[in-house]
Amino acid sequence: MAVNGIGNHDLFDKSLLDTIDFSNNPLYLQYGVNPSNVGESLILRPLNTEDYDKGYLELLTQLTIVGDISREKYLERFADMKSCKGSYYIIVIEDVSTKKIVGSGTLAVELKYIHRAALRGRIEDIVVDQNYRKRHLGRLLVDTLTILSENIGCYKTSLDCREGLIPFYNQSGFAKEEDRNYLCRRFFN
Repeated sequence: MAVNGIGNHDLFDKSLLDTIDFSNNPLYLQYGVNPSNVGESLILRPLNTEDYDKGYLELLTQLTIVGDISREKYLERFADMKSCKGSYYIIVIEDVSTKKIVGSGTLAVELKYIHRAALRGRIEDIVVDQNYRKRHLGRLLVDTLTILSENIGCYKTSLDCREGLIPFYNQSGFAKEEDRNYLCRRFFN
């Protein structure tokens, strides 16, 4: 089914994932896990239009409130994100044996004037299906998005997390900046 002229397409050019070099990454060195070797029957790729039927939104409910989103709304939001070229990089891990999305993470890129009109990355929405945890997939998602952000020219990449998750993100080189405060004003949950 196509909406706004979008058929079965990836959110971004899949070849960008080919530029991810894990050769010096501790995850690869210790466990052999990298974007091209995710695990038996697992693949890492960009989000695509068919992922609505592969449980992408259901996976996100393991992270936060998603709400009732129709296929049409999913495809409309997909088209909106795709039209913002270079701004949204959502990667998923699919179990091809079950045709289910079992992991996902987002890199959102902000255009800046500071730092010579640089890019700033934000990693968001890291989630791994509860039945696939303890396989280093969350770390794979974070490290892949982090390297991707560097490859596309971000001068920095940040993320927000609960206090208890700080050690997990520290493994990927993220550090709490003591002189910074994260402030938030929520309008709804």
